[in-house]
Amino acid sequence: MKRRIVILTILLVLTLVAFTMAASAGASGDGLESATEWQSPPEELLEVLHAPQLPWVWAAPTGEYLFCADPVLYPLLAELAAPMHKLAGIRVNPAINGYHGQHGGTSPRLVKVEDRVSTTLDLPENAEVYDVEWAVDGQHFALTVGHADHIGLWVGSVEGKLTRIENLALNPLMGTAVSWLPDQQRLLVRRIPKRGPAPEPPAIPAGPEILEGAGASARSTYEARNLLETAHDDALFEYYTTSELVIVDPATGKVNVVGAPAPYTTAEFSPDGRYILVERLVGPWSHEVGWRRFASKIEVWNDRGKLIANIASLPVADEVPTHGVPEGPRGISWRDNAPHTLFWAEALDGGDPVAEVPHRDRLMRLEAPFTGEPEEVWKAEHRIRTWGAWVAEGDTMMVIERERIKRWRYTWLIDVDTGKAKRWFDLNENDRYNSPGYPLYRPLENGRWVLHQKGDAVYFSGSGATEDGDRPFLDLRHMETGETERLFRCDPNRYEDFVAFAGGEDRFVLRAESAVDVPNYYLATFGKKIEAAEGEATRMMTRVPITRFEDPTPRLREIKKRIVRYEREDGVPLSFHLHLPPGYEEGTALPTVLYAYPLEYSGATTAGQVSGSAQQFMRLSGASHLYFLLRGYAVLDRTAMPMLGDPETTYDTFVPQLVADAKAAVAKAVEMGVADPKRIGVIGHSHGGLMVANLLAHTDLFRAGIARSGSYNKTNQPFGFQSERRSLFEARDVYIQVSPTFFADQVNEPILIIHGDDDSNPGTLTFQSEVFFEAVRGSGGTARLVLLPFEDHGYRARESVEHVLWEQLRWFDKYVKGAGTVTP
Repeated sequence: MKRRIVILTILLVLTLVAFTMAASAGASGDGLESATEWQSPPEELLEVLHAPQLPWVWAAPTGEYLFCADPVLYPLLAELAAPMHKLAGIRVNPAINGYHGQHGGTSPRLVKVEDRVSTTLDLPENAEVYDVEWAVDGQHFALTVGHADHIGLWVGSVEGKLTRIENLALNPLMGTAVSWLPDQQRLLVRRIPKRGPAPEPPAIPAGPEILEGAGASARSTYEARNLLETAHDDALFEYYTTSELVIVDPATGKVNVVGAPAPYTTAEFSPDGRYILVERLVGPWSHEVGWRRFASKIEVWNDRGKLIANIASLPVADEVPTHGVPEGPRGISWRDNAPHTLFWAEALDGGDPVAEVPHRDRLMRLEAPFTGEPEEVWKAEHRIRTWGAWVAEGDTMMVIERERIKRWRYTWLIDVDTGKAKRWFDLNENDRYNSPGYPLYRPLENGRWVLHQKGDAVYFSGSGATEDGDRPFLDLRHMETGETERLFRCDPNRYEDFVAFAGGEDRFVLRAESAVDVPNYYLATFGKKIEAAEGEATRMMTRVPITRFEDPTPRLREIKKRIVRYEREDGVPLSFHLHLPPGYEEGTALPTVLYAYPLEYSGATTAGQVSGSAQQFMRLSGASHLYFLLRGYAVLDRTAMPMLGDPETTYDTFVPQLVADAKAAVAKAVEMGVADPKRIGVIGHSHGGLMVANLLAHTDLFRAGIARSGSYNKTNQPFGFQSERRSLFEARDVYIQVSPTFFADQVNEPILIIHGDDDSNPGTLTFQSEVFFEAVRGSGGTARLVLLPFEDHGYRARESVEHVLWEQLRWFDKYVKGAGTVTP
C-alpha cells in the first residue's frame, strides 16, 4: 500500500468529505467545460516559454575559462511516466541509476576569458552535462554526463580535448560521484559495481504493512517523503545505492578499487592524500525516515582502502525533536589547511532546541592515527550551523551559530589550538540591508578550499539589498577590526554580480545585466582608488565583454517594472515589484494578479526590507504568473506577506496578519491607479497556496484565486509546520485557524486548485487539494481541481507546464478580467 495516509485523521474532516462528495456527485463545480485532454496557452506565450535559454556557466578556479552548456527544460510527460522507484527520500530512475527527471546541459563549449575564443566540445548527440569538476589548475576538468542508459565519466582539457572513460557507470545517488585526488591528476569515483538484474517485486506482498510505536517522541515530518515501505523497497534501495569506490587515472585509463561495494554517503581523501574518510549506511533499513537519518558507520581508511579506525557508529535518527538535530557526531570533515585532522559538531542538548542548557553544541577534533579520544575544542551557546571555513595558514576557523528564538546569527573566529573565540559579527538572519554577504574561497594546490584572504582581510560578496533594490558588492572584511573596504558595488541602474577572480585579485569575471540588456559576462579590472560615499565602491573599474549572448525574448523588454514601497495599517513597511504589460498607458486601471509567499520575521524592521531588483533582465520559465503580463494584466510580484513574531507564536496571528498584508498591497495598487479594484486575482504556490485559500475565506479583496500545490489542513501535520514547532495538541486552535479547509464554506470567490498527482512533500500531499476542493464545492462554492499526473511538488513536464498556463489564463480571464470594469 503506497502511503498517502496522514499521521492523524480528524473526524470532522472525514465527515465533511463524505457529506460533500455525496451532495455534489455529478456536479460540474465551476460552470466551465472540463478539459479532458492536454491544452496549450496562446502561441505568443508558447514562443516565450520555449525560447532558447541562457547557458549554464561553470567558471574555472583560476577564472581563466568559462564552461558553458545549454540547459534542457520541460521533458515530455512520457519521461516522468517512465518507471521510477521511491527509495528513502530519493526518486530513482532505474534506466540510468540516477535521479528521476534529472536533466543537464547540451552543446558544451569553453570560452577563454582573455580573448573570448570559444571552443566546442564534442559530446555524443543527446548526451547531457550534469556537472563539471574543474581541477585546481583550471586547465582540465571531469564531466558527469547523462546518457540514455547510464551516467558516464568524461575528462577534458581547455585545448578542447575530450575523452570518455570506458566501461564505467557513475552512481550519483547520495553524494558526490566524482572528485579530484589531492594530486589533482587522479579521480576518486563512485561507480556501479558488477551486479545482476534489479530485484523483482513479489507476486503478492510478503505480508501487511505494519507500523508500531510505544513511547516515541514527535519527529519532523520533513523526512517523511518517498520512504521505504516494503521488503522489496529495501532490496531496491540497497541495489541502486550501492557503489564501488575506485581511483581512476585519466592519463593511463587505469582503475584501482579502494572500496568494496556498499551504500556510501561520504568518500573524501585527506588533504595530504594519506587517508580516506568514509561513511556508509548499514541496515536494517528504516521505514520511518529518509536515508540521511539511516544508521551509518564512519571510518578512516588508508589510501589503499584498508581500515585504520572506526570513528563513529550512528544509530537510526528516527526520534529527532522537531527543528532539532540528531545526537552524536554530525558533519565530520577534514581540516582543510592541515594534513589529516578531523573536526565535527555534537549536540549538548540532546538535539532538542527547547532544552534549557548553557551550551547547545560543541566542536570536536580528532588527530591521526584516530585511535585516541576526541578533544573538545569549543562550546557554543547556540546551535552551530556552519563550520569548517579555514584560513589558508594558521589555526583559525570561521563558525556560525544560530539563536532560534531571535532568528539571530553569530559569526565567530575560533583559534582551534587555544580554544579562544572572537565574535566577528552578528545580525538578524533576515536583515538583508546589513548582511555582510558570504565569504569567498580559493583552492589550495591539493584542491581543498580555504577563505580567500588579502592579509588579515577576507573577501566577501553579497546581494547588497537596499530600499531601492539589490546592488551586489565585493568587500574586504578585516578579521582583527571587523572593518570593511568596499571594492565594488553594482551601478544602481544595472544588476552586476561578482563571479570569480581571473588570474589575480585585480581582475575578476563579472556577470552584468539590466532591465533591457541580456546577462553577459565581462572581464573587470580594478583601477586606482577613489573617494566614495559610504557604502559605495572605492576602486575605479573597467569592463571588457567576454560573452555576447543575445536576447531570446525581446517582447519581454516592453514590460515595465519598478519597486513600490508602502505600509501596513500597523506601520509595518512593505513592498512589491510592480510589472506593467507591453503598451501600458499611464493611468489605466488594469485587471491585476497578486503573487506572494508568506515569510516569518522577528520584527517589522526586517519584514519590510526590499528584496530583488527592478534592474534584472526578465526571463520567464515554467508556469510563471508573470505570463499574465502578455495578456494585458498588471502583476504585483514578490508582494511582501510578512508574519511577525517569535518562532513559538508566529502562527497565533497568521490569518489577521495575512489579511492586513493583502489589504495594504491592494490599497496601494488601487491608489496608484494601476489596479482595477473589481478585478484583482491572487495566486500562490505551496505555502502561498495556503495563503490564497485563507485570503478567499477571510476577505473579499479578490475576484478569484489560484492555489497550487498547497496545504489546507494543518491538523494533518500534528507535530509542526514551517517554523511552528508546537504540536496540534499544544496549539489546537492555531492549527485550525490557519487551515482554510475548516472555513471552506466562507470561500465565496472562484478558486482554481492545481496539484501534482504525485506530490512527495509531506506537508502538501495531493489529498490536501482533493479534500479542500470537495469542502469548497460541497459548500456551494465555485472550484476547479486539476491534478497533474506524475508531477511532484513543482511541475516539469512540457504538457503539464503548458496546461497549467492554459488553466490559469482561462480562470482569470473569466473570473477576474471578465468580472467587470472600474467605475469612471
